Amino acid sequence: MRELTYSEAVREAMSEEMRRDPSTFLMGEDVAVFGGVWGVSEGMLAEFGEERVRDTPISEAAIIGAGLGAALVGMRPIVEIMFGDFLMCGGDQIVNQAAKARFMSGGKAHVPLTIRVTTGAPGSAAAQHSQSPESWFMNVPGIKIAVPATPADAKGLLKTAVRGADPVLFFEHKMLYGETGSVPEDADFTLPFGQASVVREGSDVTIIAISIMVRKALAAADLLAGEGISVEVIDPRTLVPLDKETLIQSVAKTSRVIIAHEAHLRSGPGAEIAAVLAEEAVEYLDGPVIRIGAKNVPLPYSPVLENFVLPGTEDIVAAVRLLVRR
Repeated sequence: MRELTYSEAVREAMSEEMRRDPSTFLMGEDVAVFGGVWGVSEGMLAEFGEERVRDTPISEAAIIGAGLGAALVGMRPIVEIMFGDFLMCGGDQIVNQAAKARFMSGGKAHVPLTIRVTTGAPGSAAAQHSQSPESWFMNVPGIKIAVPATPADAKGLLKTAVRGADPVLFFEHKMLYGETGSVPEDADFTLPFGQASVVREGSDVTIIAISIMVRKALAAADLLAGEGISVEVIDPRTLVPLDKETLIQSVAKTSRVIIAHEAHLRSGPGAEIAAVLAEEAVEYLDGPVIRIGAKNVPLPYSPVLENFVLPGTEDIVAAVRLLVRR
């Protein structure tokens, strides 16, 4: 095990897969010469050359479309979308082409396309560069969705995505790139999709936390432990497929559940998870399923207003206290 930052773990995963398979390559805006606007691909151009680390025009439709074409002819492209807010500029390529190719070809066509997407608010980036669009694509069959919250999960899940046969939207929160954590040194370290992580065990309340909210849920759990409240924190790690069994088992133990994500509250990932629990775990619940997310307004530029709109540790603490008092 080594200590790596989240961005280092992502870079290591890409580099290892490119060394392992010459059909794997990276392309996107500023990923080559500049090393990525977030610094994730720094140094990769020097190792792999301009044929395999490719700068692209500023066109999400072109980036994803070219990746789709490469995947269909047997390559394993990794494409980077600098801001998730602009995924819909390549919406047809994702929703109508990549997601459907295997099904509409009777299983003859495969799309091993990994789309790395930055998500979340990095601080005063305003309404067009701060969104969390994960749930936009949860309604589209044929796409897998990963939301890693730690360096180890980022590496293990990304390697699984690249080696797979289906398109993956791989969401990396901008504020996690500098986070450090222990990462296995094994070049074959992978993590399966559809397997949630019990980050912290507890007995009173379950918090299902997505991406950066895992960190905030753990902070809330520490605060609440001082009040004698035992919090269990579950990280789904992938939204599609979703590990329903682990979530239901936790709710059966605690009888109370909160779902926390940075995406807007209305129709966010928590809505689907809440529906699953309502259908399959309602007999275990001693109170309502509470969702925590961003308020339903575009993300403001003002730091004060942004902090007001985004969910924080204090929101989780307040929700837990409310459930326990019920």
